[in-house]
Amino acid sequence: MTKLIALQTDITSLKVDAIVNAANRTLLGGGGVDGAIHRAAGLRLLEACRALGGCETGEAKITPGFHLPTKWVIHTPGPVWRGGTHGEEKLLAACYTNSLKLAREKGAKTVAFPCISTGVYGYPRAQAAQTAFAAVRHFVGAHPNAFDIIYFVCFLPEDFTLYQKLTEDKTC
Repeated sequence: MTKLIALQTDITSLKVDAIVNAANRTLLGGGGVDGAIHRAAGLRLLEACRALGGCETGEAKITPGFHLPTKWVIHTPGPVWRGGTHGEEKLLAACYTNSLKLAREKGAKTVAFPCISTGVYGYPRAQAAQTAFAAVRHFVGAHPNAFDIIYFVCFLPEDFTLYQKLTEDKTC
């Protein structure tokens, strides 16, 4: 059974098997969560990301965690919100699904997700939370023993409130 838990904390401080980075398509760092992860992991993360050659929206690639207290960083570029009529929901769900596929392949039992695409990419927070939660529950339902805990890590209190309501007493 996989526990789904909402946290309000700094994702770079978590001692989990894998954290997910809300990356841009270059994978070379940026602002928000992406910048924080790159700063905390150190320059070797940038070198590893350069070697990956970027990543398409909705896809995911993996690197070691380097100076982070996590073994793996899974990088996934989320969609930019363009009104919801350009496949944003499908792309956002793919970010979560493809990240979980990589985590499962690497044997990660604990995974932490940030709120993908809700910052400068403008995805409406409530819709993003619903899509993220549904994608994770669907994946976990298809792979019931793959993970012990999946965290939804929120920086802002309003995101934490959304995810807390979704995850209350949820075990898959």
